[in-house]
Amino acid sequence: MASTPYHPPAHRGLSLLYLSEQLIVINKPSGLLSVPGRGAGKEDCLSRRVQAEFPDALIVHRLDMGTSGIVVMGRGAKAQRELSILFQERKVRKRYQALVDGHWTAAATGEIELPISVDLTNRPKQKVDHAMGRPSLTRYRVLDIGTSCAVSRIELEPITGRSHQLRVHMEAMGHPILGDDFYGTPASCAKAERLMLHACQIELGNPETGAPLCLDCPPPF
Repeated sequence: MASTPYHPPAHRGLSLLYLSEQLIVINKPSGLLSVPGRGAGKEDCLSRRVQAEFPDALIVHRLDMGTSGIVVMGRGAKAQRELSILFQERKVRKRYQALVDGHWTAAATGEIELPISVDLTNRPKQKVDHAMGRPSLTRYRVLDIGTSCAVSRIELEPITGRSHQLRVHMEAMGHPILGDDFYGTPASCAKAERLMLHACQIELGNPETGAPLCLDCPPPF
């Protein structure tokens, strides 16, 4: 699959959601890579923008370029390692909101459990693969079934963390995320100028105190 030109949004300052001696939580804009991409011209990214102000900031997890919202970074190798373990052990709860194509007709809440593997002929695309895919689980809750227009708002909680999981699962449900040029249709892509997926909430144990830390970042759409 041919790569598309990279035009990151202008840097107008960091949108900090939380800052401490060990932890930085940022609201990443849509269209910005989380880490430097492969090839020339893809150096500008969230991690470098943050490191320009906080040189000890180290990435813990990533969001797809088109996805906006909450990204966690550790300050220093020890904090990064401790936070990474929380993610690996699924002790971090993440919620997203998405605008998807069509009137949602399935149950108002539920689970999508479909195995995912890389699409070898179309990297980096992923696909539902019942033979070779890795187990993948997404919980969802419908916020608006699209009564006024053919667009529904869904809250998504990835229990597993597969690449492109939410995007693949929404496509498999017949409701691709608006603006998704990988998994959408021409019609669903035409309904939005960006990928309508936003990481809106995160819950984890504060690495400094051990107390629960819950942060919200409402979607801009």
